[in-house]
Amino acid sequence: MKIGILTSGGDCPGLNAVIRGAVIKGDQIYGVKFAGILDGYRGLAEGDMIPLPRKRVRGLSFVGGTILGTSRSNPYERGGLENIKEQLHDNEVDAIIAIGGEGTLSAAKRMADDGIHVVGVPKTIDNDVAATDYTFGFDTAVAIATESIDRLRTTAESHHRCMVVEVMGRHVGWIALNAGIAGGAHASLLPEFPVSIDQICIWVNKAHNRGRAPVIVVAEGFAPLGQEGETTSRGMGNDGRLRLGGIGEQLAPIIESKTGIETRAVQLGHLQRGGVPTARDRVLATRYGTAAIDAVMEEKWGHMVALHGEEITTVDLHDATTELKSVPRDLWDEAGILFG
Repeated sequence: MKIGILTSGGDCPGLNAVIRGAVIKGDQIYGVKFAGILDGYRGLAEGDMIPLPRKRVRGLSFVGGTILGTSRSNPYERGGLENIKEQLHDNEVDAIIAIGGEGTLSAAKRMADDGIHVVGVPKTIDNDVAATDYTFGFDTAVAIATESIDRLRTTAESHHRCMVVEVMGRHVGWIALNAGIAGGAHASLLPEFPVSIDQICIWVNKAHNRGRAPVIVVAEGFAPLGQEGETTSRGMGNDGRLRLGGIGEQLAPIIESKTGIETRAVQLGHLQRGGVPTARDRVLATRYGTAAIDAVMEEKWGHMVALHGEEITTVDLHDATTELKSVPRDLWDEAGILFG
């Protein structure tokens, strides 16, 4: 049996740990072979695959990025289902482990519905995949954002400034919420809960009046109350989605004008996706990888490995891709007592 592994969508700390976990267990326990599908679904559509022996994955648990490359491609865009079947047949691949976020897993579900043998692994720094408690990469992104807030706080306090820290989060604010709490921010602005500019300024003034340097954490997908649509200054990406970014730069001069407090904005951007994964992400990613190979051997096609509590289980890809996992109101309200 030969299993193809691909990583698709945005890169994420821990991808290599999943690959390593799957290949080591597959080789040692089941005696199966692996093919690395290059650059996500592009490689699947074009049959661009390489052998993936055990020796190739040695020492990968702490390596960031993905040795297989990634892209935001659609497996059906070059010849449809018949082409996918042909590429798998020509490369003697019997099943696929697809590692990715909501878009990748939605494509995996479609393939499973069409009879392709596929198992999903949830990955995204945004932690927005439903039917699992955590996605690997999220812990690393929060740790990087928190460290950045810690560093920015010292320079803000030296100059008595307000700092607006923009983090990733297109539709959900898990990173902004958790990094804001961990970093002691005076407000966390999430896409799920629009608030007015006046309310933001109230929080800034409240912190400043206590002698603090206000720190505001904002998710890139946040839009102030009354604003239509997210902020973007970089147009459309190749995948047809807006390239978000710039809400921090939009808010900073408004806050400064309304409060009289010098305000600077910092956009963390891809720093949150780069570098080595945290210990927690390495462990979770490895467990996902070993569980994924088990799911393949048990022929759980159209399913995804997931974390429920401390247990790794499998869920139907339909449950994982029907809706995004957003921040519930009670968690944001809980954090709200710390604002200002």
